[in-house]
Amino acid sequence: MLWPFSELHASASADMPYNLPAMTVTARSFAKINLGLRIGAVRADGFHELLTVYQTIALHDIIRVTVSCGSGIEIHCADPRVPRDESNTCWRIVEKAMTALQTKARVSIEIEKRLPVQGGLGGASANAVTTLLALERALEKTLPAAERLRLAAEVGSDLPLFLIGGTVLGVGRGEQVFPLEDFPATACVIVTPQVGVSTPNAFGQWDRLVSRAAGSPIASKTKPRQIGRGNGPAHRPLPSALTPLGASDRIAGLSREMSAWLSGSASGAPFRRGRAGNPLLALVRAGIKNDFEQVVFPDYPELSEGKCALERAGAKYASLSGSGSTLYGLFASKAAAAAAMKLRKQGWAAQATVTLARRQYWSRIFK
Repeated sequence: MLWPFSELHASASADMPYNLPAMTVTARSFAKINLGLRIGAVRADGFHELLTVYQTIALHDIIRVTVSCGSGIEIHCADPRVPRDESNTCWRIVEKAMTALQTKARVSIEIEKRLPVQGGLGGASANAVTTLLALERALEKTLPAAERLRLAAEVGSDLPLFLIGGTVLGVGRGEQVFPLEDFPATACVIVTPQVGVSTPNAFGQWDRLVSRAAGSPIASKTKPRQIGRGNGPAHRPLPSALTPLGASDRIAGLSREMSAWLSGSASGAPFRRGRAGNPLLALVRAGIKNDFEQVVFPDYPELSEGKCALERAGAKYASLSGSGSTLYGLFASKAAAAAAMKLRKQGWAAQATVTLARRQYWSRIFK
């Protein structure tokens, strides 16, 4: 497994020298999309079992971390939707990292938002991981790879994927990550409708859908729309009422598809490396889907319309990313730029980008 920056060594000094000048490190915080997402049963800890393939893309925020004498953490961001207190993922991971590194300093984090806030692209999670990497560089200290992963998983389910980059298999609640062989660079178009999807509410809607399918009583009514956090224990329905017969089958189905691609031995495997053309576009033939679409699209018809608009614009595969509200389309050629322009003329907030392989991801963070 590739762990960039592992060759750096921790500084011998535990604290910042009293006369050390402020050090600022600037880094790119890249987004992700989900290539399929299966929702499983609710676990004992209140999280849902998930299976997904993460893919990093070139769209990004900019993070600037300044380390100076003193103590405390401060966050600056022009976007009023970004929290500036300990609820911010950047704040939380810096607090944990400073304790783990046994270092005292004043840490200032500037977040230049270019990605949608809570839009399904993992912006806040990517910001936190990029902040951690920039902090290490500013302090000239590095946490062991296992410690990085542990801290990231404690802060949020989506954080660990950004410690790998490229094409990543996510299991558990999404925090158990495994690097997959990278897909070739693929043009894509990102559409960001002006709606906010609450991830906890989306999980709640999924649970109610599963309850109805299993013939179980519906425990509660639909909550109003609101912005929310990710897969977490805030929603704790009883697992016995929420586990349909097909839940594990969906997880096993995507797992088999991933295994077939990794081995390349199964006849007709949808991800077989020997297949002509871009294997990423074989997602269409594989039938990989995002389970959230079943509950998000009925509540937010504009998102379903956005997916259809991407397909009409020439996308070979279009999907919701995470629980939304961001949608993406994958294109077989460089037609993405023309498609994005066409979608913008239709009134959609669309931008063309490209997927980032692992080596590209790590080489561009600090450049």
